[in-house]
Amino acid sequence: MAMLDAVLSPDWEARYYSFNCRWGEGEEMASMRNGSGDDWFIVFSTAGVYGRGFNHETPNAPQLLDAVPAVFDTYVTEPAFAAHDGSPLATVCFWRESRDPNWSVSTVDLGAHSLFDLLIDGTPEAYREWAQEYYEIETTLAAVHHVYALLPLTPTVVAELNPDVDLIALDPDIAEIGYPH
Repeated sequence: MAMLDAVLSPDWEARYYSFNCRWGEGEEMASMRNGSGDDWFIVFSTAGVYGRGFNHETPNAPQLLDAVPAVFDTYVTEPAFAAHDGSPLATVCFWRESRDPNWSVSTVDLGAHSLFDLLIDGTPEAYREWAQEYYEIETTLAAVHHVYALLPLTPTVVAELNPDVDLIALDPDIAEIGYPH
């Protein structure tokens, strides 16, 4: 989804989905920011996976983060995941330490889970439908399937997604995302 968003929205600040394969030492980070105050961040590390989301229509509940194991304290207090004043924002939080057999979740209300619907659906069809509405751009399903299959980008695939983007201009995004090339 991050690679598709990089093609559909060349301006990083306007992107909905992002991914950084070298976010920190041994860490990768996925994120969603919808521009209306909703967001989520998921960090993948040797300690496990930590994620939190914030639905701006649900009351902020930073106390959710109190249940997070100490191994993820760095992410709980990460400034990139906080409000402009530094206070933590959370309406859902989940984690799974690398040795845990199951996920742990804390949430204010079940509506916070809807932040992850497209990620959970995980299909090229759902992404294409969403992207065409959100970015108001026509894309071919074949091109979206190509990217979901993690096949190397070609000028033809990029043009099918967004004719205004040049494949070479995507090199920094390809490297940051860690997309195969």
